[in-house]
Amino acid sequence: MADLAYVLEAAMRRRHFSTQALADRTGIRTPRIRVFVQDGDAGPVHPTEQELRELADALGLSVAEVLPRTAHTGRPDA
Repeated sequence: MADLAYVLEAAMRRRHFSTQALADRTGIRTPRIRVFVQDGDAGPVHPTEQELRELADALGLSVAEVLPRTAHTGRPDA
């Protein structure tokens, strides 16, 4: 998985979405999306699997691009 912050920022730029537009589309609060875009999944606020799935859907990404590897395999090195 690439860095979540990078993936979200790039996808938002491609789609011309602001954090507010993405919040409106997903129902995820704007401050949470800002933290995900700034800090990725390693920051102090961790996205839930449901939030990651909603973000992927809204941005036209595959779920594998946003979910941590451990969510797929249960192993961080897989």
